[in-house]
Amino acid sequence: MISVLASSIMNHLDQCKEEMSHLLEKLSRLESPSTVKESQPPVLKLISIALWETGYEARHYPGKNTGGFLLASPVARRKGRPLQLLLGHGDTVWPLNTVQEMPVGVKDGKMYGPGVYDMKAGIVQIIYALKTIRELRLNYTVTPVVLINTDEEIGSHESRAAIRRLAAIADRAFVLEPSLGPAGRLKTTRKGIGRFNIIVKGKAAHAGLEPGKGASAIVALSEVIQQLFKLNNPERGISVNVGMIEGGISPNVVAPESKAVVDVRVPTQKEATEITEKIQNLKSADPDITIEVSGKIGRPPMEATPRNLRLWDQAKKAASALNIPISQAQAGGGSDGNITSLYTATLDGLGAVGSGAHAIHENVALDKMPERTALLTLLLLSEPVTSRNRN
Repeated sequence: MISVLASSIMNHLDQCKEEMSHLLEKLSRLESPSTVKESQPPVLKLISIALWETGYEARHYPGKNTGGFLLASPVARRKGRPLQLLLGHGDTVWPLNTVQEMPVGVKDGKMYGPGVYDMKAGIVQIIYALKTIRELRLNYTVTPVVLINTDEEIGSHESRAAIRRLAAIADRAFVLEPSLGPAGRLKTTRKGIGRFNIIVKGKAAHAGLEPGKGASAIVALSEVIQQLFKLNNPERGISVNVGMIEGGISPNVVAPESKAVVDVRVPTQKEATEITEKIQNLKSADPDITIEVSGKIGRPPMEATPRNLRLWDQAKKAASALNIPISQAQAGGGSDGNITSLYTATLDGLGAVGSGAHAIHENVALDKMPERTALLTLLLLSEPVTSRNRN
């Protein structure tokens, strides 16, 4: 049965549904590709204004090569309280002018457009969860702070240090990435993601006159690719994909060099270490062939740690109070939750219910936004989940 508190929160957010849709539309019309630095300030400014209306003051930390990140905390903040981190990103994978072919608009209760699902709807939910707490005069024991970065889709390289620092002192982290599937499953685990660059060097020779004096880097790379393919283990959730190759200088020359770029996905840090070691130790039986490997697991796995499971338990209680279904799943892609999970309890996929992330049919189910925001609101009001000496 829905609780009195949950009912008041849900009723309030139902009344805000049109406002939430309007803000999402405004955010999504402001195109913000990760690689276009100057596209980010208008998005961050709109978010800052909306956060100010919730009682939060936001500061923009510009990046060197990206739009940087926005950090917001309550204007009237009580000292001594533990922190909880709300994470989102304002950047999208879509290039400028995508809205001309993929316009932002509503059809059959869904909003379509570049970035609506991944993940500007999640940002709207952060804002309205904080707004609900303020307007209903609810009290929290763990102070929310908000970080919105602009480089998540390209690895969070410039914002990663700030995320680490905040996660290290936070009681928990809520990541407003979109949920999984039509059921809106939360992401309690994520695979770690790595990228490795492989350069194979051989010996050039004329393919017609002296082929025996050469050592083909392309042939050697084909053998390396077979070694990499054998590292795949679907049962253990390990995938190793050679996604790009190049090599050779001319059809009539034995190739002196070839290259490959490899994507790796692993469910645990143990397997990340094992796969990394195997890739770094790739060898060729031909003494005239050398293999150079660079790269690493850039986003560590988000595992089902005891503290993450405690946070999942809190989510189940909040969903029960709201009388809404809830389920969990593992995501094959990475997010900033992979980073925070190393330092604090993390729950991901709290954002919008919809479909089409990075696809032309990207959309958000507008009628689900109030209940997803209500779930986040109850989680923000919950008691501390971790202590510094618990894993």
